[in-house]
Amino acid sequence: MVKKQSESHIPFSDQPRNYAEEKAGTYPFTRGIHESMYTAKPWTMRQYAGFGSAEESNARYKELVAAGTGGLSVAFDLPTQMGFDSDSPLALDEVGKVGVAIDTIDDMRRLFSGLPLDKISTSMTINAPAAILLLMYQLVAEEQGIPGSALTGTIQNDVLKEYIARGTYIFPPKPSLRLITDIFSYCKTELPKWNTISISGYHIGEAGATPVQEIAFTLSNAIAYVQAAVDAGLDVDDFAPRLSFFFVSRTTLIEEVAKFRAARQVWAKIMKERFGAQSEKSMQLRFHTQTAGVQLTAQQPEVNLVRVTIQALAAVLGGTQSLHTNSFDEALALPSEKAARLALRTQQVIANETDLTKVVDPFAGSYAVENMTLDLVRAIEELIEKIEKQGGAVAAIEQGFQKSQIEDSAFTIAQEIEKKERIVVGINDFTQGDDSHPILHKLDPQVGEEQRARLASFKSQRDNQSVLTLLKKISDVASTSENVMPHLKLAIKAGATVGEICDALRSVWGIYRSREAF
Repeated sequence: MVKKQSESHIPFSDQPRNYAEEKAGTYPFTRGIHESMYTAKPWTMRQYAGFGSAEESNARYKELVAAGTGGLSVAFDLPTQMGFDSDSPLALDEVGKVGVAIDTIDDMRRLFSGLPLDKISTSMTINAPAAILLLMYQLVAEEQGIPGSALTGTIQNDVLKEYIARGTYIFPPKPSLRLITDIFSYCKTELPKWNTISISGYHIGEAGATPVQEIAFTLSNAIAYVQAAVDAGLDVDDFAPRLSFFFVSRTTLIEEVAKFRAARQVWAKIMKERFGAQSEKSMQLRFHTQTAGVQLTAQQPEVNLVRVTIQALAAVLGGTQSLHTNSFDEALALPSEKAARLALRTQQVIANETDLTKVVDPFAGSYAVENMTLDLVRAIEELIEKIEKQGGAVAAIEQGFQKSQIEDSAFTIAQEIEKKERIVVGINDFTQGDDSHPILHKLDPQVGEEQRARLASFKSQRDNQSVLTLLKKISDVASTSENVMPHLKLAIKAGATVGEICDALRSVWGIYRSREAF
């Protein structure tokens, strides 16, 4: 039986290789973006949650905060992600299923009721409607007397990976990039501490990409965002320090550590050499990590506790800025309260009971890690160059390049598991054991009906004519080069819903239809 050596097919080496001595916190940031890394402050422990109604999610957030989490990460349901209200015929069977349903500013108020928005960092996994949800968050904070300058957090806002790996897009690439640059420009003055985009390799990795593909496709998307902003007249050093990234962490610990180190190095070179960034903060790849959901198994689910621990260690050893650890029961259902708390405790044990926070880049000088870092850098740069020769990320997406590459990789992985060339404990080997399921979280079956009733009540109490006027203004501005963000904010404040605003934009920009390339 032949065992696969690494996810990227890059062999391990125990031979020394000469490499430049460098310190953490210095260009090209291979060893980390801060000189002291976790010796001064640990990573942000950011737990991802959201389901059912705003009240249910709010209760889970309060429990996580009480358990010691330093940041929240909001999961939105599919209708919200796709820009449909809960009363849309297309939304009926999906309201509150995989995340929380947010239709109105009142939903956002209830979602964050009793939570100190100036003291917690909030990440929102939202893409096409990201501008709308961010503005709702800002308005709720303002109602609490908290200015935008005090808010910290992230919106995912990475629509290009949706075309590649996930599918929750609305608008075509060109207007999507325009909306993203509008957010960059708006946040520079209104929310200066906010991370305006989280460019995601996580979903690319979860779809079956190799580590090389995950990083190369993500950084190619990032190049497209930066270029779009520069083309729109923004100075690179004005917006680049607020860019952030999002990666997966697998159980292949050594390769994952090398992957994170390589990603920092490649991005630093891109920003310095291609875009002429002057600020070191513009060159620093700051990233959030989530443990690999695709590696969780429904068989022997308790084994997932071990997998998540190893994945979390890889993220920490690789120098992540924040981390979400998956719950062991997520292959079966939405996380239970107990499982979510245990996932957080995994991070807390690593931070407080190991000595990893006493050392900067513990694997520095390791023959295996240093060699693999350099080999990954080379492979990532080669794949980015291949995408550039196709006209860049957007052109490659339209040709189906990234999608076909990921599909080929996913098929290879499936074959290796089937042939036992890749062992998955409990799936194709070591299958003896108890597959009894833990107590699972169950959604309220009435959540959809209740959400639609709340939405109807909200609409009945607003000035509908004012809302219609402001929605018309959004459509008018969308056909120009004017920043649409202030107009979105006025409409939200007047009571416009997520679906209504997205419809106003859809009427001008249209919707994207995927095209298969053969």
